[in-house]
Amino acid sequence: MSAADPTSTADPTSTPSLTSVVVRLKLSLLRNGLRQSAGRRAAYVTSLVLVLPFAGLQLLGLIALRGTTHAPAVAVLLVAVLALGWAVMPLFFPSGDETLDPTRLVMLPLRPRPLIRALLAASLVGIGPLFTLCLLAGSAVSVAHGTAACVTAVVGVALALLGSVALARAVAAANIRLLSSRKGRDLAVLSGLVVAIGAQLVNFGAQRLGSAGGLSQLDPAADVLRWVPPAAAIGAVDSVSRGWYGAGVAQLVLSALALVGLLALWSRSLTRLMTSPDGSTLQAAEPGRDRAGRSSGLGRLLPAGRTGTVMERSLRYVWRDPKTKAAWATSLAIGLIVPVFNALQGTGSIYFACFAAGMLGIQMYNQFGQDTSAFWMVAMTISSTRDAYAELRGRALALLVITLPYATLVCVLTTAMLGDWPRLPEVLGLSFALLGAMLATGAWSSARFPYSIPQEGYKNVAPGQAGLAWISIFGGMVSAALLSAPVIILTIWLNVAAGGGEWTWLLLPVGAAYGALLTLLGLRLAAPRTARRLPEILAAVSKG
Repeated sequence: MSAADPTSTADPTSTPSLTSVVVRLKLSLLRNGLRQSAGRRAAYVTSLVLVLPFAGLQLLGLIALRGTTHAPAVAVLLVAVLALGWAVMPLFFPSGDETLDPTRLVMLPLRPRPLIRALLAASLVGIGPLFTLCLLAGSAVSVAHGTAACVTAVVGVALALLGSVALARAVAAANIRLLSSRKGRDLAVLSGLVVAIGAQLVNFGAQRLGSAGGLSQLDPAADVLRWVPPAAAIGAVDSVSRGWYGAGVAQLVLSALALVGLLALWSRSLTRLMTSPDGSTLQAAEPGRDRAGRSSGLGRLLPAGRTGTVMERSLRYVWRDPKTKAAWATSLAIGLIVPVFNALQGTGSIYFACFAAGMLGIQMYNQFGQDTSAFWMVAMTISSTRDAYAELRGRALALLVITLPYATLVCVLTTAMLGDWPRLPEVLGLSFALLGAMLATGAWSSARFPYSIPQEGYKNVAPGQAGLAWISIFGGMVSAALLSAPVIILTIWLNVAAGGGEWTWLLLPVGAAYGALLTLLGLRLAAPRTARRLPEILAAVSKG
């Protein structure tokens, strides 16, 4: 067979490596995705415009810190926060990278070790790795002094970058079954909550740093995190700059060992994914004994009749429906964060604890919107005002099962942090009165201003119904505040005009009784309107 024979065996060295193939695949996915959708192109360009200048400013700011006393603490903490972001990113944004799901390659004859090298290289392509590299480089420059430190910085930046990417990959591979399930989609919906809580934490941290002590308050945390990979890689640069060569070597070794451990964990997860059957299929094939057992157990704890049935359905919405779960999680978190963080800052008031009752009371608004088009099944069971009252009462009681103990907990916790125990009865009374007012107005607005909640995407209002949502929520909140005015006025009078707080304990029973009375009146007034407007409610909530 001649050398020119086209049937001759090809040179094996001309076969492209798996790493180059996967990197080209990543670039092709990115390029084809941008070609496919104008919205995706706009989002990508917007992210470039926002992220790259921000990364450049961060780089310049870190370089400007070079030589300052607190530069090592800032650099180490920044790298630690950056690594934390890489760890949680796959959980809340699983669709941000098409190559995060290794199960798409399960049918190919690939071994874990070369696949890991290829996916790790592909992970370094994108805006996120570039942003990370800028921050890591700036952090290293801010603490590097001397030739040995500069050499250590090159190694440290590489270890920190690879460690962050490997951490994200290991987390994604270990939780890919969850991320591809309904619960994983729930996590994606809750990403807004993570951003909200993160913003509150950043605000709290900025205020603390602006107080007495300034950046020196970062030193204790930095002293610990400088030994925690991948922040230890930047800590090694600072150690070598100070002449602590033994500590610097130890920190680099820790970072390298952490990288090896993450790669081993990632390899183990890949092997398990590519050699085991789909757990979700096995679970779906099993009998539903557990599901039935939980249902009967929950049913035994609830009242008999329609009230218990409605309560169980509402509580299952809270646990299973992604949009309802996200709304509840946001209200629970924000209702706790606002009073507690203000108390921690020393600027809070015990009355901020009422914020929890207000946030949770909002869940009573638009009760029928969470049913969407399935509301027709509820409507078929309502033939009279009495049926409508029982329906609304069950939904209100289901909400109270969560809100009453939680609002009480927030009040007690805020009081304990402020050390103002004599005012606990009055803040509890105010919270219960506000909660009752919001339940009353929420029941009425649910019947008068219903709107649809889309099941797909991040929008919580169907197109064309934003006005209804604003009227329902904000109009109801203003009405609830006005309805709570008698208890508020009584609180002011007992604290100011009465000349002391010896009678403020009366606000607890008065506020609780007043809130219960408002709830009953609101349900009674909303029930006839609900029974009369069933077709209109069904049409409004079915648009999503």
